[in-house]
Amino acid sequence: MSEPWKTAITSIKPNEVRVRGYDIAELMGRVSFGEAVYLIIRGEMPSKPVGQLMDAIVVSSIDHGATPPSALAARTVASTGASLSQAVSAGINSINRHHGGAIEDCARHLGNIIEKAGPGADDAAMEAAAGAYLDELKARGKRMAGFGHRVHTADPRTARLFELTAEAGVSGPYLDAARAVERVFKARGKALPINVDGAIAAVLAQLGFDPAVMNGLFMIARVPGLVAHVTEEQSRMKPMRKIDPVNHAYDGPGPRAL
Repeated sequence: MSEPWKTAITSIKPNEVRVRGYDIAELMGRVSFGEAVYLIIRGEMPSKPVGQLMDAIVVSSIDHGATPPSALAARTVASTGASLSQAVSAGINSINRHHGGAIEDCARHLGNIIEKAGPGADDAAMEAAAGAYLDELKARGKRMAGFGHRVHTADPRTARLFELTAEAGVSGPYLDAARAVERVFKARGKALPINVDGAIAAVLAQLGFDPAVMNGLFMIARVPGLVAHVTEEQSRMKPMRKIDPVNHAYDGPGPRAL
């Protein structure tokens, strides 16, 4: 018999399931979804404040209306009579470099800025490194991912995520680099505030996540929204309709408070 291949994620035995060593039945009702996502990707349980950050990240990206490519793709496929899994997978397949991928790209850019600034860089050194790096990107015809937004001038999700980050006691060079980029843009007369993708990138990188998994975290967050869009399309709209990404109107509940 050949040597079995190895996995360190989940152990299955009769009447027992363990995720990263933890009994899944014991996790149920005791840990949040954000904590479980952190555990299965990182291999260890986060602290409660970091778990709250993970929950906030998942909630922040659960949906952004009917206009993003993933929602439009999912609705278009749903309108053909496709199944829920087919339509949702079409939406997931639309999450790539220019939709959702800004999180990974921003994290890599911030890492490059930190390297350029050098160990223990103060605000001035980080800002100088950010300015030089932005110049390099511009010379190559590239953009700084994670800054500015097609809809928001001050993304409300960013402010809340940074508030929770501070409450969790999370700080460090990735967050410093993000703020330095924001200051450079403002000083150059082109105010491009950190959007939610940039905030998520800075927080996840500061928590030690590999940028390579960050697009996956966006997918995890967006799936419930795609399920909602697909089921609404199937239940409310005519099949094979022409979907106009601009000409739509919201008719759900008005503003509500918790």
